[in-house]
Amino acid sequence: MKLLSILFGTFLLALVATFAIQGKPDFLFSGNLGMAVFIIFTGFSHFKFQKGMAMMIPEWVPGKMFWVYFTGVIEIAAGIGLMIPSIRELTAILLIIFYVLVFIANINSSKKKINIFKADYTGPGMNYLYKERIPMQIILIVWTWYFGIYLN
Repeated sequence: MKLLSILFGTFLLALVATFAIQGKPDFLFSGNLGMAVFIIFTGFSHFKFQKGMAMMIPEWVPGKMFWVYFTGVIEIAAGIGLMIPSIRELTAILLIIFYVLVFIANINSSKKKINIFKADYTGPGMNYLYKERIPMQIILIVWTWYFGIYLN
């Protein structure tokens, strides 16, 4: 849930900044900026913690490092796409699909108690999945839908 502080913090700062500059808060811009910063941050983490990220991928998937780097690039591109009004809705739809698909890796990671930061098996396990990751995944999907599709 620490990652959500990036999402909410950016959102709140953008609301304050748009209010100060425009005289009213810009919810559409602020919501998409919050998600953009969040997803770009997580995209870059694929390059910093690549070994731990690769451990999350199920054994039956070949080319694990390719998928780690590829999904990192996808996340960075999605963050940029959310800030471009003409492709925002398509980006949001694809990002929601992405969130659902990568949840498979989160389940696998929790089952194996993978610690992506240390690239070992000292992670929090299924408790993390139920208490933190599932709620976070729901927030990310709803947030992306609300600001990227509904308000768009």
